[in-house]
Amino acid sequence: MSERNTLPEIFESFADARKQGFLAAKAVKDAGKNLVGYYCTFTPVEVIMAAGAVPVGLCATSDETIPESEKVLPRNLCPLVKSSYGFAVTDKCPYFYFSDLIVGETTCDGKKKMYELLDEVKPTHILQLPNEGKSQRSLDYFREEVQSFKERLEKEFNVTITNEDLKKAIQLKNRQRETLKEFYNLMSLTPPPVSGLDIHKALYGSEFKFDKEAQIVEMQALTKQIYETYKVEGSKISENAPRILITGCPIAGATEKIITAIEENGGVVVTYENCFGTKAVEEMIDETLEPIDGIARKYLNTPCSVMSNNQDRLDKLSELITRFKVDGVVDVVLQACHTYNIEGFSVKRHVKEKHNLPYIALETDYASSDTGQLKTRLGAFIEML
Repeated sequence: MSERNTLPEIFESFADARKQGFLAAKAVKDAGKNLVGYYCTFTPVEVIMAAGAVPVGLCATSDETIPESEKVLPRNLCPLVKSSYGFAVTDKCPYFYFSDLIVGETTCDGKKKMYELLDEVKPTHILQLPNEGKSQRSLDYFREEVQSFKERLEKEFNVTITNEDLKKAIQLKNRQRETLKEFYNLMSLTPPPVSGLDIHKALYGSEFKFDKEAQIVEMQALTKQIYETYKVEGSKISENAPRILITGCPIAGATEKIITAIEENGGVVVTYENCFGTKAVEEMIDETLEPIDGIARKYLNTPCSVMSNNQDRLDKLSELITRFKVDGVVDVVLQACHTYNIEGFSVKRHVKEKHNLPYIALETDYASSDTGQLKTRLGAFIEML
């Protein structure tokens, strides 16, 4: 287990926002708490919370560290995988730097092999996911994985996790999900009260909040403030702005250039069917079930392209298209992401045939070099709407 409580030597070279991340993570360590870093929506953070540790999403958001990662990883690999590894080995991610344990998962092939290398940097627990999401066999298997994860945390941190601990963590995390859901449901209003970029920043930022109770209070206050202002002053966004749904990869660092290109061309992003959007917060854990069973069921229902089949994703898209009154769908795929790239055919067919909506697929990475091309393509798409 890591005993790291000091700042890295390169701390003074960082921008203020990243310095604040380091200081916040250090404060957790100074308070005597363990920090557990994770990368994926499949990670059952309730088990981490029940262990008395603090879960935090890890950095994989830009191309800043990719040159360093390419000294080890192949260049023709998904940028998210390369960015994840690069931030880890360069000490540029405050949350990885101070984490006592890292949690990975067997989603895509690139991440699976990268985690083997990451384990050489810091202790890494791998959640073994089944390939099929909707069967009793898969549920039984993943339930054992959640139990194994619980036992690893107990051993790592010398604690005992009781059912009562798990129930309390489930209740708290469910409350947080409900609060985030109420926040982004503001975008179902016509016109939306805020921009899609504002919603994205809030949802993505929630991955790096340590105090869940404080975050719930903050998000409830923000939701109320936005809605009260909207009722009195209306919205700066036009009622005629085409309403866009973004689906696809957990695009992180590529997100803002896509959203900006859409909204600078007169559209507004009203919802996200990706790992930092609805996938993470839509489904609650059933609090009437035995805790480990409830946790396993919720996370196994995540509609990710690594699952076969993935009809749940198409069903979720239909529900979001209706709820948010969507005018067009933008499918964002990171370079070398085979599962989302192939599944794009099914998504396109579903959007066009079932909903008769325009669809565009964009393949991109974390670099800014394609920003002009993206603006041109999305401008033409928005104009068509």
